[in-house]
Amino acid sequence: MSNHYDVLGVSRDASTEEIKKAYRKLARKLHPDVNPGEEAADKFKQVSHAYEVLSDPQKRRIYDTTGNENGTDTGFGGAYSGSGFAFQDIFETFFGGAGSAGPATRTRRGQDALINVRIDLKDAVFGVNKKIEVDTAVVCPTCNGSCCRAGTHPRTCDICGGSGQVQRAVRSILGQVMTASPCGSCQGFGTIIPDPCNECNGEGRIRSRRSLTIKIPAGVATGTRIQLAGQGEAGPAGGPQGDLYVEIRVAADKNFIREGDDLNVTLAVPMTAAALGTSVNLETFDGEQELNLKPGIQSGEVITLRGLGVTHLRGFGRGDLKVHLHVETPAKLDAEQEELLRRLAQLRGEHLAEGKLAPSGSGVFARLRDKLGNL
Repeated sequence: MSNHYDVLGVSRDASTEEIKKAYRKLARKLHPDVNPGEEAADKFKQVSHAYEVLSDPQKRRIYDTTGNENGTDTGFGGAYSGSGFAFQDIFETFFGGAGSAGPATRTRRGQDALINVRIDLKDAVFGVNKKIEVDTAVVCPTCNGSCCRAGTHPRTCDICGGSGQVQRAVRSILGQVMTASPCGSCQGFGTIIPDPCNECNGEGRIRSRRSLTIKIPAGVATGTRIQLAGQGEAGPAGGPQGDLYVEIRVAADKNFIREGDDLNVTLAVPMTAAALGTSVNLETFDGEQELNLKPGIQSGEVITLRGLGVTHLRGFGRGDLKVHLHVETPAKLDAEQEELLRRLAQLRGEHLAEGKLAPSGSGVFARLRDKLGNL
């Protein structure tokens, strides 16, 4: 008796998939309907029997241990007897398993849904619970997803007998063979609905608007998506709901600009206040914060308030609030104010028609240079 591995042309450590692939290749070549010669028929019997043994884990183990199949039928009929591999293997070889499918199910998972939710910057800083309205598919309240009118039930299809498939004979290179396709009467479901629900027209779901309260965590930004499992559309025939994805859009704030988890704000102070120094109450998302401005503070200087920025989405703590100072120079002066400023200039020895270069390590240009140097 020939070695089964040699018959299939595989090694002794070949996987089940490799054995199946080798068998299919040989079966297509040696099947009597394709190759009617006597020699091909004998080889086909050997290939079929070898596959019968090696495709069964228990028989393969016995064969590898003892060198025989312990009484396994070695004839061609064994390939169709159900002992080692079924007629399904032959059918899959030539028709891709088309005959193995059962009736389709009406119940399917619903689609996922995506909505956009707009929030204020303050809500992004601290998080918020937000009530939203969602237009989606829900289970039909009349039939509760059964698709049938009250008191009725689905009926087995008379055409396919509940299998969901119909068979027909077609001619091929192998002769006349039977193929299976979804039943046109029941659409492959195996049952028909003689009295569909009036509200959902037999679909088991309807469109409806429903309210949800979602928890938006602190630290979200524009583009952040929140997944709400099982809050999407209900599936046909009472199928499970898909997921709902909420995409966040953070509205621009009139005062604060977000940069990562830091907030930036510009504070304008009068020239006199900048020169003399002062205390300013700054309104923030955390309430009023007192800022002490030292005398002689300059435009462009930044005061950092630690921990008053945006909450970190992943992790702990918050970013910072950066206050950018802008010293305002008066645009219009009356005669008395102009005289006072001229007197001040004289007292300080400042000549109004002259200017001077600032030291390279200070001023707005130095800060600009440092920022560009870090890019």
